[in-house]
Amino acid sequence: MRTTTRRLAAASSAVLTAAALLAGCGSGGGGGASGADGDTLTLWTHNAGNAAEYKVVQRIVKDFNAGQSKYRVRIQAFPQGSYNDAVVAAASAGKLPCVLDSDGPNVPNWAWGGYLAPVDLTGSETAVADQLPSTVGSYQGKVYTFGHYDVALTMFARTSVLQAHKIRIPTIDSPWTREEFDSALARLKAGGRFAYPLEMGTGGSGEWLPYAYSPQLQSFGGDLIDRSEYKTADGALNSPAAVAWGEWFRSLVTKGYLAQKSGVSPNDDFLNGKSAIEWDGSWDAAKNAAKLGDDLAILPPVDFGKGPKIGGASWQWGMSATCANKAGAEAYLKFSRKTEYFVDFAKATGTIPATKAAAAAIPGYEAGGRYDFFSQESRRFAVVRPVTPAYPFISSVFEKTARDILAGADVRKALDQAVRQIDSNLKSNAYYAG
Repeated sequence: MRTTTRRLAAASSAVLTAAALLAGCGSGGGGGASGADGDTLTLWTHNAGNAAEYKVVQRIVKDFNAGQSKYRVRIQAFPQGSYNDAVVAAASAGKLPCVLDSDGPNVPNWAWGGYLAPVDLTGSETAVADQLPSTVGSYQGKVYTFGHYDVALTMFARTSVLQAHKIRIPTIDSPWTREEFDSALARLKAGGRFAYPLEMGTGGSGEWLPYAYSPQLQSFGGDLIDRSEYKTADGALNSPAAVAWGEWFRSLVTKGYLAQKSGVSPNDDFLNGKSAIEWDGSWDAAKNAAKLGDDLAILPPVDFGKGPKIGGASWQWGMSATCANKAGAEAYLKFSRKTEYFVDFAKATGTIPATKAAAAAIPGYEAGGRYDFFSQESRRFAVVRPVTPAYPFISSVFEKTARDILAGADVRKALDQAVRQIDSNLKSNAYYAG
């Protein structure tokens, strides 16, 4: 999943490993400036293990270096699994690069922590206002990052299976209600074909759990934190609506609709007919369509009472607060905002292009195209994860809580415990003020 976020509080061994990777990284002059040697700027990316996306980064850098003579950008790529640890270690050592990418949910934490600086992208070929809102990283009213693409949660099914069980096929304008969804699962279970009719990736880890399940919590009317001031989770994560979500979530296991822990490849299990409905991401749409053809049904999220919800934000680009050549960094970032690069990234990653102009240039994502569904979902249903520096901690707490509920923990007690942990973190960090 492209939204996977590793915890910023890295284990000491991981930080030491990351620190070793910093050896030889260019650092600017003293005074805490880094990432540039004169007009040569360092760029960091998490794409060392993702050849297709990395090629796009390389192309943009090559085009930028060839298109002007004032600045030169050089790339250092990290595996995604060690990337965030490397950034944390670099920040501690005062050796951040000038340009770096960040997983969207981390942006408030990195801005608050002094890793990122606000960016001025006026004069770019594309305007930030034209992007999917979830692809722009803001904190305290300032833009810090932007992304070339996003992903959308959705449900996949076989039209033939739904029709055989006399289940209405929902649309983006008329999604299933909770009652319809529960009825559909009951019919599929009673049909006897599927041991577990629903697949939601319960064997996943890390950011997948908050990304996949907190939108359902929000559709019930709860949330991970009270967003009015971001000072408490009380009344949001343990509200009656949140408890109702948790009880429903657990009931999926007790009723035999969902495995407490899914297999290693939930999407392959769906394609192989082991499940009837899969809660998954747009990144698997092309693969599913290639196998199932016209029988593939792409369905919107369920409306559990407060409207359909999905998560928003993926990897985004920004400038470090300690960059020794901010003019050069902003010049590169503006250059990278050409429509052709938005197109290239979306094609390489199989994701939703962040602008309408880019979408119009990609078959299937044009207005009315088969995958325009995902762009509509993002614009209508996406909820960014809480815009607070506390989010990495909140994410880790929710991950454990969701697992505990699936395993049979008392829902109210589990949610109350989560609230206590989150509120303690908020208080001990002075509510991340400043």
